[in-house]
Amino acid sequence: MAPSIKFGTDGWRGIIADDFTFANVQKVALATAQYFKKHKKIKNGLVIGYDSRFLSMEFAHTTAQVIASAGVKVKLADKISSTPMVSLAIVKMKAAGGVVITASHNPAKYNGFKLKGDFGGPAHPEMVAAMERMLAPILKAKELPLKVKSFEDLQKKKMIEFVDLTKIYVEDIKTKIEFDLIRAVGIKVMYDAMFGAGQGVPELLLPKIGTIRNSYNPSFLGGHPEPLAQNLEELSMEVRDGHYDIGIATDGDADRIGAVDEKGNFVDSHKIFAILLKYLVERKHFKGEVAKSLSVCQIIPKMCQRYGIPMHETAVGFKHLCRLMTERKIIIAGEESGGLGVMGHLPERDGIYVGFLLAEIMAVRRKKLSELVQELFDEYGEFHFGRIDAHVTEAEKKKIVGFYSKKPKKVGPFTINTIDTTDGFKIFVDGGWILVRASGTEPLIRFYAEAPTKEKVDALLAAAMKHA
Repeated sequence: MAPSIKFGTDGWRGIIADDFTFANVQKVALATAQYFKKHKKIKNGLVIGYDSRFLSMEFAHTTAQVIASAGVKVKLADKISSTPMVSLAIVKMKAAGGVVITASHNPAKYNGFKLKGDFGGPAHPEMVAAMERMLAPILKAKELPLKVKSFEDLQKKKMIEFVDLTKIYVEDIKTKIEFDLIRAVGIKVMYDAMFGAGQGVPELLLPKIGTIRNSYNPSFLGGHPEPLAQNLEELSMEVRDGHYDIGIATDGDADRIGAVDEKGNFVDSHKIFAILLKYLVERKHFKGEVAKSLSVCQIIPKMCQRYGIPMHETAVGFKHLCRLMTERKIIIAGEESGGLGVMGHLPERDGIYVGFLLAEIMAVRRKKLSELVQELFDEYGEFHFGRIDAHVTEAEKKKIVGFYSKKPKKVGPFTINTIDTTDGFKIFVDGGWILVRASGTEPLIRFYAEAPTKEKVDALLAAAMKHA
């Protein structure tokens, strides 16, 4: 039986040694080479990078070997590299596209294969669909329909070339953030790499930055490399105890961000999105439009209405936002999970860049992060957000989806006003909303909620979870 390999909201992910094997990676790599072969920039090859997970380097080298054996030149990262580093290198080198071996924020047992376009962002859905069509016959074949040459021979023939993606990235970010001002104002920054691909990078940009979990540990010390409040207790403590002004955390491939203020309070991506939007429009005078996934809080449409800026809402997955960034003049695009793309950088999420942009805003405006959050509440009303990831069986998933598919009138004590089925079930009630959607990469269902108080958020999530 042919293995089942499916690309979700952000690439193909699987459990290492179960479905994410060297044999399967070879097959996906061959389909990738075949897809890109007709690209107008293919003479410049593909860029391949990898994160800090178990065997990521070896999977990346295997991917490079197959793609190069198929006649496509490869620019291969010489060490651990973040997803934004690969995307930036694609643009700088005018490459046809790229691959990142990463499972992003997933637990340590996962690895993954992200596909990147020549524009320096996630491959558009139709690009992925075309590649999957090329993959289908390869999966059915008994053997890989390609003779894979040795890595050494491919290097000698310059079909594989090692590249320092970190150097390219650091030089670029230095031109986009006001580091001199951050230093002059004395903004103290603590960085939490969460043992991910951002390790060792921020200190090249801001040498006196404080760091934690900034080393190689493929198990993530048993933790979960996703910058959510429950995973950042150590960062909060370090910021408070060390009297830092801001704590920044990035996920496994350093494209997502989470932050804590000077008191150690978690600042979620919705608030970061809003703080950035305010700065880019009011201080930087950026002109254009805004894009958000439907799981982002309602403060963004309120802000866009006040500024007279068109706003686009998409299904979950940065690939949808990336498309808008490549086709329209998007000032900022963001999703609930900490992924933010900003005009003038890349049509891609970048946790390190966004983190330093936050520090720049604090320096320019001479305000603490907690004050920037309070300013939003004062202008647009207080808002809070919560999310619960419920691990479920297939039978439980069907039961939950079945309940909401019947368009119930109530969820718990809350009367349902409307249900949006663009991606999952977004349920609007008086003074808040709940979103229920199945993960595309893990056996779980995510429950999201927004309301004016934390208490109501908790009540909405509890009501939604009763059907789980």
